[in-house]
Amino acid sequence: MARPKKRIKTKVMAKKDLKKYKELLLKERESIGGEISHIAKEALKQSQREASGDLSGYTYHMADMASDNYERDFSLGRATEEQKLLYAIDEAMKRIEDGTYGNCLQCGKSISKKRLIAVPHTELCIDCQKSDEKDHAGPS
Repeated sequence: MARPKKRIKTKVMAKKDLKKYKELLLKERESIGGEISHIAKEALKQSQREASGDLSGYTYHMADMASDNYERDFSLGRATEEQKLLYAIDEAMKRIEDGTYGNCLQCGKSISKKRLIAVPHTELCIDCQKSDEKDHAGPS
């Protein structure tokens, strides 16, 4: 029978620290929001011919089309990743509001302030993050 996990008592972060991290998250969110809008607009606003500047009736070369499609797909992929980051930021903001921000969602221990400054939307302490990455890396 599996042993139940030990519950680690989580710490509530000081209000002044929460305010500092909330400001970091809001700055990050603002920066990313503008980036997503720009990427999506540029990738979707024009047809392939308009994007290339070719408004003539001549045929469009297949290699050019492939290159344009790759660039468009790459841009939309970047926008998707940025959207995931926005979601992580929103989740971190919720944790600030409910008083659980700064605690690892996996083990419950406090996340170091250095890590929170570097990655304010993080959900995991460095040890759990390393373990998670190792688990997802597959066999070596």
